[in-house]
Amino acid sequence: MMNRRILSLGISLVLSIAVAPLAPAAPKKSSSSSKGSAAANKSEPVEAYPAVEDGALPTIHAASAMVIDAQTGKVLYEHNADQERPVASTQKLLTSLIIADEGNLDATVHVEASDTWAEPSKLDIKPGEAYRRGDLLRVLLVKSMNDVARCLARDNAGSLEAFASKMNAKAAQLGMSNSHFVNPNGLPIPGQYSCARDMAKVAMAAYRNRTIRSIVCLKDLTWRSPSGHVSVFHNTNKVLRNYALCNGMKTGYTEAAGHCLVSSAAGNGREVISVVLGDSQEVWADSYRLLSWGIASQGVASSN
Repeated sequence: MMNRRILSLGISLVLSIAVAPLAPAAPKKSSSSSKGSAAANKSEPVEAYPAVEDGALPTIHAASAMVIDAQTGKVLYEHNADQERPVASTQKLLTSLIIADEGNLDATVHVEASDTWAEPSKLDIKPGEAYRRGDLLRVLLVKSMNDVARCLARDNAGSLEAFASKMNAKAAQLGMSNSHFVNPNGLPIPGQYSCARDMAKVAMAAYRNRTIRSIVCLKDLTWRSPSGHVSVFHNTNKVLRNYALCNGMKTGYTEAAGHCLVSSAAGNGREVISVVLGDSQEVWADSYRLLSWGIASQGVASSN
């Protein structure tokens, strides 16, 4: 009888262990070098950016950079800030500022064939399709579509050449004295350039625009095509996804420009904007370091 009771208790113990729920596995951290749309379509865990000591001036890899106080425009940090260079899709902030400032975002925009002549990042809009202007502005800032930039520019000014004139006039109005723009999307073209100091000026103007601020903070954007197909676009700004204090703004990359990022953050009673141009794939960590330093710093630094 005793042996039977021991056997019964043993079986019960084995069964209770077998059906006990397993503890969930710890989530894996994303690699800073991971690429591709497959990774972008997942829910990204917070990346462990290198720690920065409060007040310590960070070391970055960018060719030029600037950090400013977003409220006052005071320069907190600069490195080769006046160096002329291509800035890739970060100049879409200027394109977007013109569109947002002129308003009428509920108006309908009709796509023309010339709008589609852009590579490589495209929404694949088709001639004859119609879209709400504000919806195109959102997808431009979140997913950086080059055909959308052409469509908005042509619709706004009648031609890309006329819109480029408006871009240069707006740049002059903002005090951007070391810039010249030829197209609305930042794709390589002779005679087009800017610098970190000038991009900080357009970034500050964009930061103060409520429409743009409400878009560049979006981590994801749901998009419905004219055919009814629904897509979810993930913001190209990895710092926005992985640094809680980041609240925008715009990415850029071409081979000529390198990795570029204009980013902003608010915390500790401060609001700062970072401009990083001509960087490597360290652009995300470098921008984080500058934003974090800017939030913590009370001083002014220069590495020129």
